[in-house]
Amino acid sequence: MAGQENSIVPVERIRWCIFMLRGDKVMLDRDLAELYGVDTKVLNQAVKRNKERFPEDFMFKLDKQEADQLVTNCDRFEPMKHAGTTPYAFTEQGIAMLSSVLRSKRAVEVNIAIMRTFVQLRRILADNAMLREKIEAIEKKYDEQFQQVFAVLQAMVAEEEQPPKPPIGYYTEARKNERGKALRKARK
Repeated sequence: MAGQENSIVPVERIRWCIFMLRGDKVMLDRDLAELYGVDTKVLNQAVKRNKERFPEDFMFKLDKQEADQLVTNCDRFEPMKHAGTTPYAFTEQGIAMLSSVLRSKRAVEVNIAIMRTFVQLRRILADNAMLREKIEAIEKKYDEQFQQVFAVLQAMVAEEEQPPKPPIGYYTEARKNERGKALRKARK
């Protein structure tokens, strides 16, 4: 993609910092501060001075259970284990709003890289959704074809269950009587 080769932060580094929490893709304040090249405290102070720009769907504070779960599931969050406060999580919209609060050249460049990464993730998810739809269509198509095969097989089995036809050939008088009794019993 044009312009990404010269990005100040590699896309892989940004992807590593994005995760799902409360149904949204988010980044933590500590990761964002590191990317912007500022202390977490400085980032959070700038956000608090502009609190009206960060409604709940842009930024939220993790509860203790969420923070503990992050520490348990990811070694890089180990320093949060003994922290006195829980971190803030920023959604894509909150990260975009950070560019209006943090006005350094690096902050603008990092925000551009982050927004491009979110766009890439959306494309990947959209491609996966299209792939899933194609697979489901193929499964449906083959399910219908297999149903037809099974219907033919059931018809063939049903044909085999019909009473046997009399053999072609000559019978002796004793054999005819036996055969007649057998056929009468089969018909009853």
